[in-house]
Amino acid sequence: MKNHLLSFVARYRFYVISTAVLLGWLAFFDRSNLIKQGEMQLQLNQVEDDIAYYEDELQKVREEEKDVLGSKASMEKYAREKYFLKREGETVFVLVDEEDKVIKE
Repeated sequence: MKNHLLSFVARYRFYVISTAVLLGWLAFFDRSNLIKQGEMQLQLNQVEDDIAYYEDELQKVREEEKDVLGSKASMEKYAREKYFLKREGETVFVLVDEEDKVIKE
């Protein structure tokens, strides 16, 4: 088997060398080489993960929007909790921790 392979390579030496050079060129030196293809595949996977994350977040925002816009009381509660809005004559105290983050109950 080994002798048969060597005789094949010896007979078609030009084609074997040309094919090896072409594959080497395509693998490492071409504009879209294997290394760049791997990097682009990783980037594509990251973008697909981001798309899935943002679709989930968009769905949560839509559900929250339905809840908030459902009634005036829920809209007022949302404005008080998220934007610290107050009625006229009220005093609002916002508690923060050491890292200046709002403490939520």
